Amino acid sequence: MSGKVGFISLGCPKALVDSERILTQLRAEGYGIVPSYEEADVVVVNTCGFITPAVEESLEAIGEALTHNGKVIVTGCLGEKPDTILERHPKVLAITGQADIEGVMTAVHKTLPPDENPYTSLIPLPPTGVKLTPKHYSYLKIAEGCNHKCSFCIIPQMRGLQVSRDASDILYEAYRLVASGTKELIVIAQDSSAYGSDLRHRESDFQERQIKAHLVPLVSELAEMGAWVRLHYVYPYPHVRDLIPLMAEGKLLPYLDVPLQHASPKVLKAMRRPGGAESHLKTIQEWRNICPELAIRSTFIVGFPGETEEDFEYLLAFLREARLERVGAFTYSEVPGATANALANQVPEELKKERHARLMALQQDISLEKQRAKIGQTLDVIIDNYGDLPGELIGRSKSDAPGIDGTVTAQSDGTVKIGDIVRVKISAGSHYDLEGDVVETLPWKPNVLSFT
Repeated sequence: MSGKVGFISLGCPKALVDSERILTQLRAEGYGIVPSYEEADVVVVNTCGFITPAVEESLEAIGEALTHNGKVIVTGCLGEKPDTILERHPKVLAITGQADIEGVMTAVHKTLPPDENPYTSLIPLPPTGVKLTPKHYSYLKIAEGCNHKCSFCIIPQMRGLQVSRDASDILYEAYRLVASGTKELIVIAQDSSAYGSDLRHRESDFQERQIKAHLVPLVSELAEMGAWVRLHYVYPYPHVRDLIPLMAEGKLLPYLDVPLQHASPKVLKAMRRPGGAESHLKTIQEWRNICPELAIRSTFIVGFPGETEEDFEYLLAFLREARLERVGAFTYSEVPGATANALANQVPEELKKERHARLMALQQDISLEKQRAKIGQTLDVIIDNYGDLPGELIGRSKSDAPGIDGTVTAQSDGTVKIGDIVRVKISAGSHYDLEGDVVETLPWKPNVLSFT
């Protein structure tokens, strides 16, 4: 064996995919992956550096690893700011940027030379490589970087401009995942709607067919594999409408994560974001006319510089009319390097918190009404875990993404396993979660050849 590596993965699902790729390469080269500082010869920390709290969390994780192990390699988004890391932790062994697998491996090789035994590289790996998610769901990253110039964000500086993968690469990866037992594919990118624009939507070969690098044909192919397909970080571009019929037909999950950020045209202009309440409402209504079951998740920033009470009331009015199923809200915080830091009329922290509380109170009322409307319905639910009581299961409906949305707690006869898809008759609903009873387990028949 080449040596033992400890690994800490922080940040968003996009960073999680990077961690999976690094771990897969480590395993392929014969390195052991261990769960504790004491067992590790070196620790790799994959950091997040998007907002100030995430930066602090990353710096604390690096410090903890240094204290308990002493040999630390730093990678990820915060690695794009080495001075920030070195100012706090000058004793780290190496720093590399986000998605820099080669850089991480070079640093690991320098600290732990790989085993020269030629058979070490023949250690068998699963077809999908190392996964950090449960077997039954996987994140599918279709592009790196972002072309937007939002004033509150530094993703383009950290992750670069958008670089899309060819459709064939994505589809073959998805095929391997589904063939290996993945039942839910979660499509991610900084801007999934813009997928392929940097490639001029060139075609590539998938199973003797030419598929365009464009969101609509890509997702149409993914939908034919028979797994749940969930779309994240979708901007409301016109072509997104072409995917809604697939949701109405049951081929694609009726779920969209659409990061709108605000509704006031004035605030959106300051954020350098398109649209406003009127255009967003029109788009949402068009989508729901095609697929009434569509669940829309969105995130909003409260207390952006220059946000007046009128702007905030505009946002509340939008939420009352849009009646979104899933909403996350955050008070504005400065991101080092973002142009919004220099904007005038910064909103006081106490006022930010007060507005955030008002928004969440409104949204909780909307959410509770929508959840209670599901009582008596029978929903498809994918099981993520066992509950504390005998026969109790914790799962998610088609309207719930892992880690950010609600759960469904269901009672069963004890024969249901993690990863099963079951039908649950709903008997109770709270602001975010549902309860019910399993009425049947659905057969799993993907449209791919199984590796398992």
